Formats: sequence, C-alpha cells, structure tokens
Amino acid sequence: MPKRTLMSGLSIALLVYLGACVLLYAGQRRLIYFPRAEVTQAPADPVWLPSAGEKLKIWRLAGTGRRAIIYFGGNAEDVSKNISDYAGWLPGFTVYFVNYRGYGGSSGSPSESALFEDAVNVYDALARQYESIVVVGRSLGSAVAMHLAAARDVARLVLVTPFDSAARVAQRVMPIFPAGWLLRDRFDSVSLAPKVDAPVLVLVAEQDGVILRHHSDALVEAFPSQQVTVEVIDGADHNTVHLWPSYARSLQDFLAPTGTR
Repeated sequence: MPKRTLMSGLSIALLVYLGACVLLYAGQRRLIYFPRAEVTQAPADPVWLPSAGEKLKIWRLAGTGRRAIIYFGGNAEDVSKNISDYAGWLPGFTVYFVNYRGYGGSSGSPSESALFEDAVNVYDALARQYESIVVVGRSLGSAVAMHLAAARDVARLVLVTPFDSAARVAQRVMPIFPAGWLLRDRFDSVSLAPKVDAPVLVLVAEQDGVILRHHSDALVEAFPSQQVTVEVIDGADHNTVHLWPSYARSLQDFLAPTGTR
C-alpha cells in the first residue's frame, strides 16, 4: 500500500474516532439517565419539595414510627414501584421515594451535581422530623446515597448493586474510548467511603451483568471491614434483585432496632 494512501486512511480513521469521542461527550447524559414518566396514582402521598429552583416530586409512604428512609433509585427506575414492597417489609419507617430531576414529575434535568444537591436538600428538609434517617440507594442511586452519607449524619446506609465509580464502569463498557477524560458525571463513590461513618449494608446480585462484581467489591474494600456487611442475593440479577426473599430479609435484619436482632 502506498505511504500516502496509508496516511490518508489513518487520518480518516483518526477523524472518525475523534468524531465519535465528540458525540459521546455531547450525548453522554442520554446514555446515563433514562427518565420515567410521571405516575399520578400510587399507594403513597405525593410531596413536592423545592430544591435549587426546581420542584421534586417525592412519594411519602407513612410508617408507624419516628424513623425515616430516603430511597434513591436506578437510572431507569420508577421509584413508585417500590412502595407496596416497603409497606410490607418495613412498616415502622416512613419512606420517601425520590424522583430525580426530570423523573416522575420532578422538574429540571438530571446531572451528578443536581442529584447530589437535591439529596442533601431532601435530607435537610426531613432531618428535624425524625429520630433517625436511613438512606437506601440502588444502582445509580447508590452513588447519590454515598454522597449524602458522606455529607450528612445518616443512621444507616444501604447500597443495592453499587459500583465504585461511573468512570471505571464506563471504561469497562467502552474500552476503546478515554472514559476518564470524557465523562462529566463521574459518581466516584469509592473516594467518598472514608467520609461515611454510618454502618453499611451492601446487597449484591449474584448474576449481575450490568454492575460486575469487581465494581461492587472495590467499593466494599474502601470501607473498614467492621463497618460494612455484604449480602449476596443468590440467583438474582441487576433488575430482579428486589424480588428475592433474601433481599427483604437482609433489609429487615439490618434495619431492625438495636436490641431486637
């Protein structure tokens, strides 16, 4: 092949590659966030909370005690689908299911900084009403929960199918692209672990094909061993982990009042 033809081919390939990088950078949030449509009827009360100029729609499931749970869902999750489960599993808690910006009737558009700011605002709005607040985060929500637990005094932290950082996950999924440079919303949970004081429960789906086990393990290893409890839900995958009886039992055991376990 003539040298000029070879160089021309390499130049075209480089331009195509750089163009793909530009497209990934510009459209990355469409690959991270998949907002759900608003649900108007659910077995809980809608609560509207102002946050940084936006309005968050939060489902409030009233409980019998003075302890609360704030729940943050996955990137494509309709959090209202969890209401009936939590009503049966943890009736002593009042549970707040947060719709991220752009999800489920909340205004605005999602981003890492927006989700983090809203999480703190939700906590601050509730803190004086309850004796303690537990934070539960699933998948993407695990990173939001990590940020909140690092920024505020939470009683306990539950991380469901969590990951170490979005950059590491993205690099594994798209190894030919420099994800570390391109990613704006990095969700670097592993760096926050030293700032979390609360006891931590990590629920891992044995057959998770979305968040591979080593991503969860890396986050677990960032905590002192005595701080974290890990439960592997045998047979479960990323999207069905909540359907297994051991998932509910693990939550109930971990969140049982001191002295009753």
